[in-house]
Amino acid sequence: MVEVYVSEELMKTAYFDCLAGCGGDMIVAAMIDAGLDADFLQSRLDSLGIADLKIKVEKVMRCGISALHFTPAAPGEHHHRKLSDIIEIVAQSDIGESAKGHTADIFRKLAEVEGRIHAKDVEAVCFHEVGAVDSIVDIVGACVGFDALGVEEVCCSALSVGGGTIQSAHGLLPAPAPATVELLKEANAPIVGGPVDSELLTPTAAAILTHFAGRFGAMGAMKVQATGYGAGTRQFDDVPNVLRLIVGQTEEPGADADCVCVLECNIDDADGETVGFAMDRLLDAGALDVFTTAIGMKHNRPAVMLSVISSPAKASDLERIIFSAGLTLGIRRQLIARSRLARQSVTVRTEFGSIRIKTGSLQGRVVSAKPEYADCAEAAGKHGLSLKAVRKAAMEAFRQSTV
Repeated sequence: MVEVYVSEELMKTAYFDCLAGCGGDMIVAAMIDAGLDADFLQSRLDSLGIADLKIKVEKVMRCGISALHFTPAAPGEHHHRKLSDIIEIVAQSDIGESAKGHTADIFRKLAEVEGRIHAKDVEAVCFHEVGAVDSIVDIVGACVGFDALGVEEVCCSALSVGGGTIQSAHGLLPAPAPATVELLKEANAPIVGGPVDSELLTPTAAAILTHFAGRFGAMGAMKVQATGYGAGTRQFDDVPNVLRLIVGQTEEPGADADCVCVLECNIDDADGETVGFAMDRLLDAGALDVFTTAIGMKHNRPAVMLSVISSPAKASDLERIIFSAGLTLGIRRQLIARSRLARQSVTVRTEFGSIRIKTGSLQGRVVSAKPEYADCAEAAGKHGLSLKAVRKAAMEAFRQSTV
């Protein structure tokens, strides 16, 4: 007997409704309310090596709305860390390669912004609120959460920034904070003052949202799968201090057409290890695909062309990775239309174990099916079989399931 389990491939969209602004803790709280396992998150945070780090999640009410409040605590931790300190903590952790890459990039962006504002070198920036344990936890927690929830696209409403003044380590500042404004400016993110006279959008939250969000504005059509409400600490009279997260699937998963950005550069003076390291970083940062092509350049020099395919929203961040790796002095950028099949992940149970099959459909008809290499390789190694034999069994099970 063949058991078949069919589920939509994790082509999920996360939409953040920021009527009351956003804090990093509110993002993580909303994710937990939407399905992120708090114990799983704690296990990942434990790997950061921060002594006695614990998270507290509790139900609260904000103007009649039930929400989760998220609080990290590490007794005795009062360090002001530099960028290199934070990068080292993250690099030695066990939060997953994707989360490591996103976390490092977010902190680098924060360091660049703080450096420009205070006229300091990036490594000379000493993080205060951002370097504190709570913000490390917020950023790592958000990056782990996006991975765990299977989110592939992040969208955001216009960001409410509040107003008034902020008491900071640098003295009295207007709200939103200078770092927040700089991050929003670079991302071209729409903002709105109010709805209360208080700081509503923190630099940590701005860094997270501008890093991940591919689009700002009204919510598009989607089939809602989960919702979460993350509470801020303060209580307001007429505005619920909550961040609403809506996780769902676009109404037509695997749309027929979209646009991607293609980045290209020719490289003739870098060794293979340097290029390979940069490729890994690009993939960790969210590139859809990265590959090289052998080419010949002037003076008959053998070289490679590095090609990176990304969403338009991530193109600038990926360009910075290429430049920082010292691979080239210039990058070509093209916006290209892409057609794709609607995708599903189908799990079939064979005599060698469960194997996932990736399928592609055109107008509701499956036109492509391929077993997942990782599943087949694991089964082949476990049973002493060839990859071909496991693939054949998986496809036979799939064909039986569609009869």
